Amino acid sequence: MSLRFQIAVLVFLMMQAVLFGAGVVLVLATPLTKEAMMLMPWVVAVSVLISAPLSWMIAPRLRARYWREHPDDHSLFGHHARR
Repeated sequence: MSLRFQIAVLVFLMMQAVLFGAGVVLVLATPLTKEAMMLMPWVVAVSVLISAPLSWMIAPRLRARYWREHPDDHSLFGHHARR
């Protein structure tokens, strides 16, 4: 099991929780409350599907090695424009 995978799992758990919470608030604090029983499984699925690739992209940036190799990279996912 790679270190990137281990970091991505930890990031995934936190990111999924935040996205799930935002989805729950969106469903329950709006007129969508009437369809909450139908929408909640979608909130879970969408939060998982969005969190997985995002956590995989963010994980390398959480290693000290990344910052030693890319000290000037301030982009969100590590794909800065070459000058």
